[in-house]
Amino acid sequence: MPTLDRLDARIVLLFAREPKIGVLQASRRLGVARGTVAARLERLEAAGVITGWGPALDPAALGFPVSAFATLEIAQAKGHQPVAEHLRSIPEVLEAHTITGAADLMVRLVARSNSDLQRVIDEVVASPVVVRASTVIVLATEITPRVTPLLEV
Repeated sequence: MPTLDRLDARIVLLFAREPKIGVLQASRRLGVARGTVAARLERLEAAGVITGWGPALDPAALGFPVSAFATLEIAQAKGHQPVAEHLRSIPEVLEAHTITGAADLMVRLVARSNSDLQRVIDEVVASPVVVRASTVIVLATEITPRVTPLLEV
């Protein structure tokens, strides 16, 4: 597990807050050499701390304003892999996590409407490995997915 020092944290926070800043401008803001910023970014990317540089997208702005979470119970003898492959084929499935508890997987879904959500759920449960699904619709998002507060601890 890589250890981040204070400069690493400052670099990551700066790029997280201003992703279009560029290495030169970041080095000026942080008061360090351009090569230092570039080398640390490369090291953090190679270590898996930084996982991507693409834009963050809002499903609602893309025409998918309905969000939901579904827990799935699966046929245990078949394992998780067949379900994961099936879920990957459904564009509206944004995340899937193996979990503990009564269910086996937690899935984050989006849809164009509540009736479209039924179509998405029908696609999810179409897998012969899925035994049961239980879905809850998101009414409001109080905290969006985030990681940067961990750098400020």
